[in-house]
Amino acid sequence: MGSKAIDPGRLKRFVGKIWDESILPTLIDYIRIPNKSPAFDPDWAVHGYMDQAVDLFEAWARASIDGIAGATLDVVRLPGRTPLVLVDIPGAGQDTVLLYGHLDKQPEMTGWEEGYGPWVPRLEGDRLYGRGGADDGYAMFAALSAILALRDQELSHARCVILIEACEESGSYDLPYYVDHLASRIGNPSLVICLDSGCGDYERLWVTTSLRGMIAGSLTVRVLDEAVHSGDASGTIPSSFRIIRSLVSRLEDEMTGVILPPSLHSVIPPERIAQAHQVAALIGEEAHSKFPHAFGMSPLSDDPVELVLNRTWRPQLSVTGAEGLPSLADAGNVLRPFTALKLSLRLPPTVDGGEAWQLVKTLLEDRPPYGAIVEFALDQASTGWDAPALSPWLEECLATASDSVFGAKPAFAGEGGSIPFIGMLSERFPQAQFVVTGVLGPHSNAHGPNEFLHVPTGKRVSAVIAHVLKAHSERPDG
Repeated sequence: MGSKAIDPGRLKRFVGKIWDESILPTLIDYIRIPNKSPAFDPDWAVHGYMDQAVDLFEAWARASIDGIAGATLDVVRLPGRTPLVLVDIPGAGQDTVLLYGHLDKQPEMTGWEEGYGPWVPRLEGDRLYGRGGADDGYAMFAALSAILALRDQELSHARCVILIEACEESGSYDLPYYVDHLASRIGNPSLVICLDSGCGDYERLWVTTSLRGMIAGSLTVRVLDEAVHSGDASGTIPSSFRIIRSLVSRLEDEMTGVILPPSLHSVIPPERIAQAHQVAALIGEEAHSKFPHAFGMSPLSDDPVELVLNRTWRPQLSVTGAEGLPSLADAGNVLRPFTALKLSLRLPPTVDGGEAWQLVKTLLEDRPPYGAIVEFALDQASTGWDAPALSPWLEECLATASDSVFGAKPAFAGEGGSIPFIGMLSERFPQAQFVVTGVLGPHSNAHGPNEFLHVPTGKRVSAVIAHVLKAHSERPDG
């Protein structure tokens, strides 16, 4: 393998062919598998869907690396934990690149259009509909196709370790055990590539500069041991709904959505504010119009810069579920014994998730009104991530690759979601460079109904990764 330049036409043809003939049919099979993350399917091991997805990925990857001398693939299974796929491909020099993705999925969610569904793959034009294709089933295929494309042109890359976990949508709580278990095999990567992020449009490469942390937990307020007639008890027994509403108001201003405790906010770095202005100039009204507004609804602000900062560097609360509330058809004149809400609090990238959890738990449980039984039970607490500065070789490579593959300069933007793995790896490998990108663009609707993978973007991201791997192997400080 030499140091000649990439032939962009050949790269495009190779990546396009492997996607059309091999990757897309495999992703279609993958979408059919309801391999929900453990948080949404506690009996995942019994149901066997996760194993089906792992078997599918393993078969495709084994066939793809067949003939690469020294390449190995292992499905690693620690007792009581979700499986992990580890692909190890030798390369030039002593460096290692770690490429990350996951194969577990979010639950079904209601609201799919007729003829569409979470486990119903549907290839329609440039879009492959179904749960998990874009978040994040495509990642292993994109990583391997990039490596294979370089080998097709006899171009260099460093040793590549592809790590595909099965617990990301549950907070990656199994992953630290695997990283410890496999530490000697993973080594000390100088570059980490994560393909589980988003893009502001489908016209350029989007590089993620920050990720928010998150607290997820269940807030329960109990006032009775059993339900009673509302006409008899109302005015004597306080409503659990009114109490829980007041507790949430300790955390959030219900009129503005502003999170009230100052320690849950952080100072936004000047360079991130500058990037927010650049992103807002690129996407304009798409900052809010990409979402399926109900008729007549307006966004929180008319200023796209404020919307970009809101979703990347400011804490925000969502109520994602409820218990104790019967359906409208079943709701009688009853004062209910309890109300429970699932709370999801997104945190600024630099706020510690563990410290924030303790603060919120105390805030919600302290001095309960009327002596009600109040509990805030933790599901997940994770710290976000603020990307280290790019090395000159990587900054130049990303600009060149985006221009070559997309025909436009790259954009750099924070993301509102969480990828717990990135913060963990950033602490473990503080000298590593990070490229975090993805295909979750406008209307792709990860976690929601009608999720889709924009296929041309998947192909282009694969090609960009090939550029990055080649530049990494030839960088001046390598």
